[in-house]
Order: sequence, then structure tokens, then C-alpha cells
Amino acid sequence: MGVEVVVEGLSKSFGPQTIWRDVTLTLPPGEISVLLGPSGTGKSVFLKSLVGLLKPEQGRVVINGVDICTCSEHKLYEIRKLFGVLFQDGALFGSMNLFDNIAFPLREHTRKSESEIRRVVLEKMEMVGLIGAEEKLPGEISGGMRKRAGLARALVLDPEIILFDEPDSGLDPVRTAYLNQLIVDLNAQIDATFLIVTHDIGTARTVPDNIGMLFRRNLVMFGPREVLLTSTEPVVEQFLNGRRQGPIGMSEEKDAGQAAAELAERDLLRELEHLHGTRNETFLHGSPDALTEHTARTFELEQEYLRRHPEREVDPRRTREGARGGAVHGR
Repeated sequence: MGVEVVVEGLSKSFGPQTIWRDVTLTLPPGEISVLLGPSGTGKSVFLKSLVGLLKPEQGRVVINGVDICTCSEHKLYEIRKLFGVLFQDGALFGSMNLFDNIAFPLREHTRKSESEIRRVVLEKMEMVGLIGAEEKLPGEISGGMRKRAGLARALVLDPEIILFDEPDSGLDPVRTAYLNQLIVDLNAQIDATFLIVTHDIGTARTVPDNIGMLFRRNLVMFGPREVLLTSTEPVVEQFLNGRRQGPIGMSEEKDAGQAAAELAERDLLRELEHLHGTRNETFLHGSPDALTEHTARTFELEQEYLRRHPEREVDPRRTREGARGGAVHGR
């Protein structure tokens, strides 16, 4: 049975650079959770903090009643035995065959005999579909097989928590689908607590019980999959639908400026739409001053739009002196 992982107010920085701050979530025991987010938002740093490889500046990570951020090294060593980790590239030893790669944690952390080790290794290799590949070197197999070998190694100590760092990276869509199904089947079989860091939207839509998202140094959301998939939060909608329009930009440093510019343009277009919709009423029933103000404001907004989009033009019939409204269209 998996164990609950409670994260409270976690903050991490490297020097003056804040990676994320005040992250609070609970990984339910025995469930699959996925952590999404644009590149560079600290998802892998979060995994390393969960297993105690990095120390946060603030907050707690509580596992089996132990806060790994403040516990002794001996206690941390014991807690780490609850974890299995599938690293992004598999992290296999290139000079060892698959059998020895998978057996490595058993030889390092247990006193099992070689016959017991062989039994466990073959059992885990069968679980991930690698029986018959024991003697192959990592360089002799495909990327998908290396992922599965890394997963078998993560399973050999029968962990209660398994962390997956972008398990789908470098895999084609078909192999990703197979790996996702393997993860779901393994979770049902061993009932451990899974946390997957990924960019793959297909994985997020089909695999987890819970989804979270990191963006701009904060946890935007964390909760049941259905809640996040139906969220109207702009950054969540943009990420899940792969759109350019939204708060996520090409460069993290420019995201705030891009978001502000997009918001300003949206407000500009809304005001223009309102002015165009009310021009006839203003012309028929408004005072001369109201008509002049309406026309001037419409012209001002159209010129601002053209400044931002020089590839477009204003209807030549609309002028500042004679327009009752305005129109912007493409060339």
C-alpha cells in the first residue's frame, strides 16, 4: 500500500533565483498524480526535494510522520528506502547489462543471496515486459526498453512511493501510450503512490487520479483530474490545449510582459467593439460633444491597434473628421 506524502508551504531557491514558493499539496496514498508545467518551472527540482536530494528554504515534506526537511541523515536514509525513481533518461550504467543494472539496488541495500536477487530481478523484468533481454547492454536497446529497464530497477526494492521524471521524453506517441498503460497497470498491481512529471497532455488526460500545475514559481492548481481538465484558469486552459494565446510565453522571463500586452489588447478590442456597436445610437441621439468624443475615441483606439499590427489597415472611409465609428480589417 502506498503512503501519503504531505507537502506544506515548500519554497526552494538557488541563490537569488526563486524556483517555486509556498507549494502545498497532498499526494493521496496509492493514487497516481501528475505534475504539469512549462519547461523551467522546477518540476524536477520538486521531485528531488521530495526525496531529500535538495533542501528547501522553507516548508515541510511529511512521510510516515517524518518531516524529511528537518530529520536526521539516518532517518532520511530510512525514508528514502520507501522511494523508487524512474529518471528522465533511465540513468542506466552503460557498462552493465540490464540484469545487473536492475539488480544494483538489491546488491547495495539488501543482504539477499544471488538466487533471491535473481528471482526478484526476473519478476520485475517480467512485470515491465523485458524477459529475455537480461544480457543486453543499454546501448543495444531502444529508448522505450531503457525506460522500462529503469522502471524495473525502480521497482526492485518494492517501494511505496514511485517518482517518474518525464517518463515519456524521447518516446514516440505509440510507445508513450504503451508506457502509460504499463504505469496504470503497475499502480493497480502494487498500489504504490505515483507522482509523474510530464509535458505530455495525453498522459495528463488519461493516466492520473490527480493533476497539479506549476507556473511562475507557484502551484496553480492541484486536485482531481476532472477538476483541472475542466478548469477555466487561463494558464491551465492554454497548456492543456497547446495554444500560443495565454500567459505562457516562449521565454519564462517575458511571460509577465506578454500576458500584460495580451490583456491590454483584449481590453482595447472590447472597447472598440462597444464603440462600433453604439455609433449609430450616438449619431442619432447623442449631443454634438458626445458624437465628437465617440469619434475621437474610436479613431484613437484604431490607431493604437494599427501601431501594434501594421499588417492591418483601417477602412479608408473612416476618418477622424467624418467617422461615425471605425473598422479595422486585413489587407
